[in-house]
This record gives sequence, structure tokens and C-alpha cells, in this order.
Amino acid sequence: MAALLWLLIPLFAAVGAAIWASWTARDRTSGDVAELAGYSRFREAMEKSHSGSDAA
Repeated sequence: MAALLWLLIPLFAAVGAAIWASWTARDRTSGDVAELAGYSRFREAMEKSHSGSDAA
């Protein structure tokens, strides 16, 4: 029985490595679109001229 336990440890390690590898290889491009759109809006807002008095 002890030998079976020692064989299960590498099996669990392999399953954990497979889960970790699939997690790190996931597709994360969907967040980039929203992030780039927000950055574009930020740049447009910063490029607008201010219509208030110049507070030094």
C-alpha cells in the first residue's frame, strides 16, 4: 500500500502541473480591448483644450 501512495504523489504533481500550465496559457486578450479603449478615451480627454481659467 505504501508503494501505491508513493506512486500517487507524482500523479498528483502531474495533474497540478497540467492545471497550472492550462491556467498560464489561457487567452487573456479580451481584457486588452477594453483596456485599450479606456486608454484611447484618456488620451482624447487629455488632448482637449481646457476652457477654464489658468490656475497656476
